[in-house]
Amino acid sequence: MQKHRFRNSYLTAAVSVSLVLCLVGLECVLLLSAGALVTRMRENMTITAVLSQEIDSTQCARFEQMLEASPSCSSFAYVSKEQALQEHIASLGEDPSAFLGYNPLSASFEIHPTDLYSSPDSLDVFVEKLRSLPYVSEVIYPRDLADLMSSNVSEFSLILLVVALVLLLVSMALIVNTIRLQIYSKRFIINTMTLVGATSWVTRRPFVRRNMLMGLLAGIVALIILSGVIYYVEIKLGILLFPLTWMNIAFVTAVVLGSGLLITLFASLIATGRYIRMDNNSLYEI
Repeated sequence: MQKHRFRNSYLTAAVSVSLVLCLVGLECVLLLSAGALVTRMRENMTITAVLSQEIDSTQCARFEQMLEASPSCSSFAYVSKEQALQEHIASLGEDPSAFLGYNPLSASFEIHPTDLYSSPDSLDVFVEKLRSLPYVSEVIYPRDLADLMSSNVSEFSLILLVVALVLLLVSMALIVNTIRLQIYSKRFIINTMTLVGATSWVTRRPFVRRNMLMGLLAGIVALIILSGVIYYVEIKLGILLFPLTWMNIAFVTAVVLGSGLLITLFASLIATGRYIRMDNNSLYEI
């Protein structure tokens, strides 16, 4: 009967820790999703380099090679004079070549910066480099938008970091309390081991080993639940949470499993230490 009760207590604690580790995993997914969203916003910002009318094919090819080799450029697209004219007609409904007799628009490159070089200062350097080229007549980019995005991203990152830390502290408190309640039923065994001369580590070892194993299993269960949630949201609902790269997957896995092992380790040490230091009379007063 007592063994059956212990198993139920252990299973209840394992389920509780799994749910809390799911919360930790969701924190990681939230941080990665926010980072991916900011990266997409920055890389979707467009810098338009208007080419001069006298540019030849050799200079245009050289410009493309420069953009491909530049660490500031994540992608670019060439817009020919004819394509620019068609876009102008589609947006304004009038054809300037009909009354001018020629196409007054210039070819251009629409350039998207990389995330690392999307800060206002880095963009200024990149834009000045483009303007210094002899076959670039004008460079257009949203400087005000870059400033606004930079300030908003800093504030958003700070808020998100504070929320993640609060959730992590809550998660740690819940796991520590769950393990403390589990070890509470074994306080008389701990006291008996102490009375017969067992050292502190010998007394702690079985509880630490058992609870760390529980933390590992709970972390695996939490990862399975998270995988199901991410699969449903991204595949079934078509909502992209964050890029499913090996680095991101490894990060979430390491955080969830590492949290399960470390938190259960420290919780076991703290909880057993409390009962080791407790005298006989205090055991009945809890």
